[in-house]
Amino acid sequence: MNKVSKKFIPVLRLSDVVVYPSMIAPIFITKSDATIAVENSLLTEDHKILLVLEKPSKKAKEPQEVIESVEFTELTEFIEKSEEDLTHSLEEDEERTTENLYDIGIEGKIIQVLKFPDGSVKALVEALHRVKLHDIQYNDNLLQAKYEELQEVSIEEDEKIKALVKYTLERFNEYIKRTTKINMDSFMSITEIQSAGKLADILATYLNIDVDEKQKVLELLNAHERLEYVTTVLSREIELLGIEEAIQEKVKYKLGKSQKEYLLREKLRAIKEELGSEDGIDELDEYKQKIEEAKVPQKVKEQLDKELSRLEKMPAYTAETAVIRTYIETVLELPWDKKTEDIIDLERAKKILDEDHHGLKDVKERILEFLAVKKLSEKPQPTIICFVGPPGVGKTSLARSIARSLNKNFAQVSLGGINDESEIRGHRRTYIGSMPGRIIRAIQDAGSKNPVILIDEIEKMIKSHMGDPTAAMLEVLDPSQNSNYTDHYIDLPFDLSEVFFIATANSLEPLYKPLRDRLETILLSGYTEEEKIHIAQDFLIPRQFDTNGIQEDKLIIEESAIREIISKYTREAGVRELERSFAKICRKFAIELVENPETQVKVNAKNLFKYLGIPKFTREEAEKKPQIGLVHGLAWTEFGGEILEIETSIMPGKGKLNLTGRLGEIMQESAKTALSYARSNYKKLNIPPDIQEKYDIHIHAADGATPKDGPSAGIALTLAIISAITHRPIRSDVAMTGEITLRGRVLPIGGLREKCIAALRSEIYNVIIPKANKKDLQDLPDYIKEKLNFKIVSSMEEVIDFALLEK
Repeated sequence: MNKVSKKFIPVLRLSDVVVYPSMIAPIFITKSDATIAVENSLLTEDHKILLVLEKPSKKAKEPQEVIESVEFTELTEFIEKSEEDLTHSLEEDEERTTENLYDIGIEGKIIQVLKFPDGSVKALVEALHRVKLHDIQYNDNLLQAKYEELQEVSIEEDEKIKALVKYTLERFNEYIKRTTKINMDSFMSITEIQSAGKLADILATYLNIDVDEKQKVLELLNAHERLEYVTTVLSREIELLGIEEAIQEKVKYKLGKSQKEYLLREKLRAIKEELGSEDGIDELDEYKQKIEEAKVPQKVKEQLDKELSRLEKMPAYTAETAVIRTYIETVLELPWDKKTEDIIDLERAKKILDEDHHGLKDVKERILEFLAVKKLSEKPQPTIICFVGPPGVGKTSLARSIARSLNKNFAQVSLGGINDESEIRGHRRTYIGSMPGRIIRAIQDAGSKNPVILIDEIEKMIKSHMGDPTAAMLEVLDPSQNSNYTDHYIDLPFDLSEVFFIATANSLEPLYKPLRDRLETILLSGYTEEEKIHIAQDFLIPRQFDTNGIQEDKLIIEESAIREIISKYTREAGVRELERSFAKICRKFAIELVENPETQVKVNAKNLFKYLGIPKFTREEAEKKPQIGLVHGLAWTEFGGEILEIETSIMPGKGKLNLTGRLGEIMQESAKTALSYARSNYKKLNIPPDIQEKYDIHIHAADGATPKDGPSAGIALTLAIISAITHRPIRSDVAMTGEITLRGRVLPIGGLREKCIAALRSEIYNVIIPKANKKDLQDLPDYIKEKLNFKIVSSMEEVIDFALLEK
């Protein structure tokens, strides 16, 4: 047994190359640890380095190319050096470990090193002996080890060895003739070799085999056994080449029929026949069976048969075949004959609506009316319901409740930001990546041909150069057309007449008018404070307790805390922010509960700030006192009613009217009308007649980042101008809404309920409304009518008398 070396020498890890004794191998190095090993080897006198192969990882590796870049010191006159270098590549993120290294390697000597500008290194290494590595270890990123030189087992050269060498050379000659990767010049030089061990090493470098097999050749010390193993591997490779030639012969006559992909398809079939498999066309048979069993209209079946016939004649792996497969699968997945059995039971529907939603009496009545008519009439209902209201008032959940009450499947289509007509109608199959439109995809998701489909945010579609999606929706929502709705991708008529469409919108103003005419609007106004309290107690708080894993007896949120959250932490028409506030309380309490499982907390108005922080909405002290030029208007937005603070200042100037706060065109006209009214009534109002010549007037609407428009702030603008000119303060406990004319008449407005709710939220209990809106008071909840004092006016003089104080 040879002795182990006393000193450590550097180790160079190889991932895809095996080097044999008497070989000179150029190795290209790009990794830092390999570079360190080479640099440390050059610091020694003899430039020794150990070459060792890494064990293959679990991931399958591709076969290595035949190694031709070799040169044997004893055969330099016979073997021509290859132009290609051996590439030594290691994964950058691979863990540095010694456990994945073989213990048999090569002792080598670095002959020459070239360094390139990018930091990579090319080393020319002469392989000397087979060695066994000991004590492999890392030392400051340097992989090093001790080694024991291995001696080849000597054998006598008898007739048996000579016969094996001769047979091996004959087999290698046959291999060269069948492969195109080795030239005959290489074979001529190899025929001069008579040593079994060296012949085995040389042939192993030429064979296109896995590195683990090449490593086994390195580990076999008995030359006879090594050559026998290489001969066995060589015979296997020749057999594989024979199979490949047979496959090529079978498809040779078909090369002129199609493209390169056709050859690949026929090769695959020949391979399956060689393996004894006959399932090469199972996929087509499966499609045929599905089409035969599918309960689809005759026109659809004819189209599918036509597409399947095209698929059979096409190469298997082209882009077009993938398109046809996807199309067939999509059409088969559509519910052409699948329906759910409708349950139209008014009592059941009323119970479900009451379970899921508090209040909304008018909305629920309209839904029940619709269901009653649907039960009495077998004809499709031409009306498409559209819920219009601010965010968070329950439009989407109402649609889900309707689907549940009717025992229908539910699907949702969001149209917010859609600017492409193809999103609705689908893309034609001539385009790469084409797919059905959103309506057909919703039908597909629902799994039945009579679902409830919610078209969310229908007013937020945008017309663009890619078409008008709102126009495309006309066909979808028109009962006289949608029974034969044709999606561009499917290109077959699909019956949408049994689909129950429900649309939602925050506002109908931006919506295409012909589309708006197809919708029956049901307005969902904002919730009052009392309604929000009931919703919070019955729905929101229990849901958040369940979501956050909190028991009801551990955390109690009192009504005073709910009122405080509604008035000072949220100002919204719906209840989304309210629910988020409860979620925040639950999360903070969860921390306390984990730290002390016995904790019990009652959240009220006094300790609410511990969980939600400082209130977000508070009325400043100045707002509670009458101010000159400051008036509280009432505005309606798509998010509900809002208090609109309008400020007016007067200053020396030349009669310029400045309007700020992102006022829309209609609101700017209202401001000009208000100024004209004030100037034309200068005697009644005690205004100097030359006010326009000596002073500038500046009108500003608070919350300047929010756009504002509409005529309903007319009386508020007029009162603010008169107050600023006459220096008479305006009552701070009054809010107002109404359109103004040049003669001072007050015209009706819309959104009265939302505006009244906004006044209550801001703790303003006196509201001025036009006389023409008096009829709308009967639709307000009793809770609002009890808390608010309504001043009904028909002229601007009445507004001034009620809201403008003396100096």
